[in-house]
Amino acid sequence: MREVKIHQEALFKVRELYESVMAAACHGLFAREGAIVGSEIATQALKDKEHYFQKAEELLKAYGWVEDVEFGTDRIVVKGSIEAGNGGAPSCHRLRGMLRELYERKSSTRLNCLEEECVSNGKDSCVFRIQAA
Repeated sequence: MREVKIHQEALFKVRELYESVMAAACHGLFAREGAIVGSEIATQALKDKEHYFQKAEELLKAYGWVEDVEFGTDRIVVKGSIEAGNGGAPSCHRLRGMLRELYERKSSTRLNCLEEECVSNGKDSCVFRIQAA
């Protein structure tokens, strides 16, 4: 399987392009895109069910999506999200989709993932909440 790299600035420009055309409606598309990426990460992490979230953390870091991530039962704290910028609103939509997919695949339950805090809002980290759909 081939991989590509994309710079953070390019991700920001793509988000700006889509937001200029679709406004906030594109955020759901970014989350679905993230879910596709998250599905691949979950598939790899499920090979070691006992260390599932540890493996998911390693993969999210290795792929450059985060610098650090702390998985909790229903709360995830992320440092260094590649999507976080200075836009004033939560901006980690792809990551939100990845995290939702990781938790859904682990629990076999339909879930929602909300970004409660974001570095884009001036917070120290991005905080996500997992809840029943």
